Amino acid sequence: MVVGMMRWDLSLPGVTSLKDKRAIVRSLKDRIHHRFRVSVAETDCQDQWTRAQLAVAMVATDCGHAEDVLNKVDRLVAQETRALVLERRRELY
Repeated sequence: MVVGMMRWDLSLPGVTSLKDKRAIVRSLKDRIHHRFRVSVAETDCQDQWTRAQLAVAMVATDCGHAEDVLNKVDRLVAQETRALVLERRRELY
């Protein structure tokens, strides 16, 4: 069994309120969860308008499957036009 985890530090340029930020983050979280069936949460920067940190976690039977899913989630996050990825971290246990 393999546990995979990935975190993204995001910049949200053009966001002028927490309401705008929440709309972007909620939309991204919902798309990730529904498409890949992984756990996803906003893990830091909750009170900063222009920053967010998202994390996903999953359990897989082998390392290859976990890496494949995390790569696909990473591509989805990178394609979000309203957010810029500042840093990404991946861990497999």
